[in-house]
Amino acid sequence: MTITIIPFDEGEKHLDWLALCNAFEAGHKLPKAEIADNFLYRDPDTMLNRAAWIDGMGMAVKTATIFPGNPKKGAPMINGAVNLYDDAGGTLAALVDFHLVTKWKTAGDSLYAARKLARPDSENILIVGAGTVGRSLFQAYSAAFPNARFRVWNRTRANAEAMVQDCPGLRVADDLERAVRDADIVTSATMSTDPVLRGDWFQPGQHVDLIGAYRPDMREVDDAGLKRARLFVDSYDTTIGHIGEIKIPLEQGTITRDDLIADHYQPDQFCRTSDDEITLFKNGGGAHLDLMTSRYILDAWLAAQ
Repeated sequence: MTITIIPFDEGEKHLDWLALCNAFEAGHKLPKAEIADNFLYRDPDTMLNRAAWIDGMGMAVKTATIFPGNPKKGAPMINGAVNLYDDAGGTLAALVDFHLVTKWKTAGDSLYAARKLARPDSENILIVGAGTVGRSLFQAYSAAFPNARFRVWNRTRANAEAMVQDCPGLRVADDLERAVRDADIVTSATMSTDPVLRGDWFQPGQHVDLIGAYRPDMREVDDAGLKRARLFVDSYDTTIGHIGEIKIPLEQGTITRDDLIADHYQPDQFCRTSDDEITLFKNGGGAHLDLMTSRYILDAWLAAQ
C-alpha cells in the first residue's frame, strides 16, 4: 500500500483558489456528508476532533489543538494532523499537512460563499484581524476580486503593519467603524468572545464574512448585525449547536432557525437576491470541508506528478 505524504510548501505549489471553489461545488453535489465533531476544553485551550465521510469521495479525520498562548512562546497557536482515507476500501490514502488543509479550507470556504453572496463588483474589502487567517483571506479574495482595494484592521496596529509587509497593496485601517462603513466586503477572523462588529455600521449591499468564532462562547458580530442581514452558514450541522455566533442568539431568541436561509447544500437558496441587501455568512469549517479540501489537494498533487 502506497501512502502519499503531502508537505505544506510542495503541496501548495499546485493549488488554486478558484479551482478549490469548484471542488467545493462538486463535493456538495455528492450525497450529504456524515460528520462527527468532538470538542474538549481547558480554558483557554481547545482540542477539536472532526471526522467526515462522503459517499463517493472517502473519509477524513482531523485533530486540531488550539492553544492561544503558544505565539508568546514562539510556537504555532494551532497544530494537529489530517488523515485521508480511500472510499472504496477504507485504506489510508494520504497524510496531508494539517496547516495546508486548514489554510485552504478556511479561506476557501469564505471565498466560495462570497462568490455567491457578495456583489461581483465589490471593490473595497476589509480584513478584520491580522493573524495567519487574515493573510490567507487576502490571498483568497485577491483571486476572485483582483481589482479590489484591501485594508486590514487589528486591535494592535503593529500587527496590522506587519501584515501589510506580507501582502502587497494592503493598507492599514485605523478606524474600524469607518472602515466597515466604507467596505463592500467585511471578512473577520478574530479570537473575540465579545462582538467587534456592530450592525449599526453595516451598509446596504455589503457582504459580511465571519470566521473567527469557533467555540460556543465566541462571537464577532452583535445582535443588530444579525437582525439587519440575510443569514447563511456553510453547514447547519456544524454551526447551530456548536458556535456562539449562531448558538447564543438562537437560544436568546434574537434570531430563529428560519432566519438561517441556507447552507452550502442548498445552492438554489444560497444566493444574493438584490444589490441592496446585506448578506452575512458564518464560516464554521466543518469536517466535510476538510475532506473536500484534502481530496482536492491530493488530486492536484497526483496530477502534477
